Amino acid sequence: MKHALKAPLLALSLALPLLAACNPAQQTRLVENDEYGDWRASGSVRQRPLGSSAGITVFGVDKAREDAAAGGGVGGGTGVNVNAYLWRAALDTLSFMPIASADPFGGTVITDWYSPPAASSERFRAQALLMGRTLRSDGVRVQVFRQVQQGGNWVDAPVAASTASDLEDKVLARARELRSQSAER
Repeated sequence: MKHALKAPLLALSLALPLLAACNPAQQTRLVENDEYGDWRASGSVRQRPLGSSAGITVFGVDKAREDAAAGGGVGGGTGVNVNAYLWRAALDTLSFMPIASADPFGGTVITDWYSPPAASSERFRAQALLMGRTLRSDGVRVQVFRQVQQGGNWVDAPVAASTASDLEDKVLARARELRSQSAER
């Protein structure tokens, strides 16, 4: 009889801390960093209870954010984590190369190798990293890789220093153009 009571008591003693962890009053969420308008954990992360209206829900569902996302509101829970104009501009600028990967949540665009029609013995790849949700001049970083064909093999070759910065400038110019077009509507 003693052994028959030990198993349920052990299960109950293990379940109580788990149930206590599900208490909504103890749940917290990260809050928006007002300076840049994005979600990040910085030195001092403010915490709010689950019922508050701003922030990322750690446990549970934030209905206000879900409703905003469904209605196309700003700050939707499943939206792009980078500036939409920079994102579209990066895709537009690098569209002459085949896009291998595009991650709007991580803010990366990676192209596949591209050989210009005039120079079939060399090929290029590019990676664009978008940082943050604001349209700023330091919000995009582009890396360009170059290979040349030697003896039937592709060998890494240096890229002109201005190539990456020229592509960054084109992305920024296109983002500004997209923003001004949307403001005119």
